[in-house]
Amino acid sequence: MGNYILSHDLGTTGNKSTIYDREGNLIASSFYPYSTYYPYPNWVEQNPLDYWEAVKISTRELLARSKVEAGDIAVISFSGQMMGCLPVDRDGNPLRNIIIWADQRGIEEAEFIREKLGEEKIYRVTGHRISPTYSASKILWIKKNEPEIFLKTHKFLLAKDFIIYKLTGKWVTDYSDASGTNLFDLEEERWSEEIVSSLDIPIEKLPELHSSLDVIGELTSDSALELGLVSGIPVVTGGGDGACAACGAGVVREGDAYNYLGASSWIAIASSKPVYDPELRTFTFHHLAPKLFMPTGTMQSAGLSYQWARDNLAIKEKEIARDLGLSPYEVMDLEAEKILPGSENLIFLPYLLGERSPYWNPDARGVFIGLTPRHTRAHLMRAIMEGVGFNLKIILEAFLSQGIEIKDIRLIGGGGKSSIWSSILANIFERDILRMEVLEEATSLGSAIAGGVGVGIFPGLDIAGEIVRVKERILPEKDIMEIYERLYPIFIESYERLLPVFKRLGG
Repeated sequence: MGNYILSHDLGTTGNKSTIYDREGNLIASSFYPYSTYYPYPNWVEQNPLDYWEAVKISTRELLARSKVEAGDIAVISFSGQMMGCLPVDRDGNPLRNIIIWADQRGIEEAEFIREKLGEEKIYRVTGHRISPTYSASKILWIKKNEPEIFLKTHKFLLAKDFIIYKLTGKWVTDYSDASGTNLFDLEEERWSEEIVSSLDIPIEKLPELHSSLDVIGELTSDSALELGLVSGIPVVTGGGDGACAACGAGVVREGDAYNYLGASSWIAIASSKPVYDPELRTFTFHHLAPKLFMPTGTMQSAGLSYQWARDNLAIKEKEIARDLGLSPYEVMDLEAEKILPGSENLIFLPYLLGERSPYWNPDARGVFIGLTPRHTRAHLMRAIMEGVGFNLKIILEAFLSQGIEIKDIRLIGGGGKSSIWSSILANIFERDILRMEVLEEATSLGSAIAGGVGVGIFPGLDIAGEIVRVKERILPEKDIMEIYERLYPIFIESYERLLPVFKRLGG
């Protein structure tokens, strides 16, 4: 067996390819971007062939950069963006672009599921409420609006599962990814025959289910040639990005919590049982290990909101960053740090793509409230970070209301590189933030740990507690907490007062 683990993390903006050694140390990483398409409001798609191109190019680049021999790769494992919908034919050819997690076109289909089975039934079986975000509504949208594609579909796949097919020829998914479809029986760890048959989705169109730790096949000779690898390398299923991120944050023991701050953002905990919120604000994914769960609350537009600011507000900052060889975000952070906490009573509602937790409202929109002549672009930038923090606090409080004790929160994702954003979250959450040593690679690290467990390099997922390390503990400050305590209820009330407006704009 080889000495290295190759992990692919198929994210929203591109594929991050990483190599880890047997001690879980990162040897090298490579990133290859791909495009996202927004053909209509609430529609979000990607070309799955771009995924394959990204995997091929990033793998070859990674091998060259790391100097690791192709024959020394012990296993390939995956993480992938969840809740997608990719129809493929019997030969694995995509029949259309993949409808990704952020897409919310299936509003009518979600309502159909609600009328057919009821919100409570779906929530109790799948761990999730009914939403156009999940794969079931997207499958039904294709069935209704693109019936010829539905009939030709051999399998509906998720992002990473398409690449697994390309590598092994196997039609598989794992429990964690399946748990984001609205079709998976969470506690029974199988497709729900009742839900699938009630929605008239042929169960044979769904991939075979596996644990995230299973070796499901070997790299074929054709794929090995395209990737610059050797055939026969074991391929482990891996998991959805949320579950892999949890493992990469070291959240594999009961009660541990983390906040992923990327394009979207979520707060999640490790639990031996699902958490069912009476108000249906949160939901429960399956974790990487059998019979381990991940209660979660996910918002749509976290880093995506800051990215919008980068592209549309930070013209000067981008120029400065280019001249200094910095990231535009670093310069934006420096500007935002000059603004006092609370952004002089400027509030941002971060609902650029509607919202999942806690409101589940596809009609919600992004809003700045409280603008005055005193406010500058820097105020807007800081208000965006604070608005994301306020929305995440609602998710955190949903868990606390269930009697779950959360003492501190581990922070991962690209947004975790921002000191100011980390501090804002500590003060809004009123809890210590543990900024992890591995931030952007946490998801690929979790995938690598799953792969290592799958082939016996690691004894079990508990090894994450030894591999994953805390870089910095950020403490909340009393004076700043008081500012956010005053603004937090105004943030909530602002959304509630604008509900009729959102409805009219979305209609």
